Amino acid sequence: MAMTDVVVEKKDHVAVVKIEHMKAMNALSTDMYSQLEEAFGQVAAMEDVYCVVLTGSSVINKKGKEVQSFVAGADISEMSKLTVEEGKQFGNNSNRVCWMIENFKRPVIAAINGFCLGGGVELAMSCDIRICSENATFGQPEVGLGITPGCGGTQRLARFVGLGKAKEILYTARANYSAQDALDMGLVNYVYPIESLMDEAMKLANEIAAQAPIAVSLVKEAVNVGYQTDLNSALKFEGNCFAQCFATEDQKYAMEHFLARSKDPKEFKNK
Repeated sequence: MAMTDVVVEKKDHVAVVKIEHMKAMNALSTDMYSQLEEAFGQVAAMEDVYCVVLTGSSVINKKGKEVQSFVAGADISEMSKLTVEEGKQFGNNSNRVCWMIENFKRPVIAAINGFCLGGGVELAMSCDIRICSENATFGQPEVGLGITPGCGGTQRLARFVGLGKAKEILYTARANYSAQDALDMGLVNYVYPIESLMDEAMKLANEIAAQAPIAVSLVKEAVNVGYQTDLNSALKFEGNCFAQCFATEDQKYAMEHFLARSKDPKEFKNK
């Protein structure tokens, strides 16, 4: 499938995946989920990419105003016609893509510009870290459309913001939570002016990409696995990840670099 609405760009050790489907405010359809899946497949094949930034695009509206959108939700025009079986398939497709991003071998930063509603929140929550612009707007408006969230909204949201706040967001269908609201509830890590959002995202991505890539990937796996299991099992898993690091060239190099008190910048080989 040709990726007409998702663009992948590599900048040193960082890949930027940008959703460019602004005729529908970057709404997620079956086709869009397929394009995102293909985009992350491309990034996975880039062995020297150590961090990913996922973001949306912008458009000039009829009034001449620039409008930004990360993802303004799922494609209602497609969903309105679905049968029960087709709805299940749509949910399976969306969940597969979000699970892929959540368990992607490299950290993924969501740089949320503008609208982040419904499926957009769910997509953002599958990323490792979320930052947003001051004009970002959040919400899970699904019950106002007669449906439930279908891509992790009822599950991941409570894990991020707490049970009571998540239920408020989900039950009311409000689509007007601000960037500050998102920051206060712990849904995003930072809020920036729109003009500096991508610079800040790239700065954070490059900081992550400068660390030992294998160790970072193992940390991601350990956190994700441990978050969903009991502490004893999680600590055993962490111990196995820790041990694996000692089979890498990067561990030996970094510790020698430290012991030598070297002032040279570290250059990891992902080996």
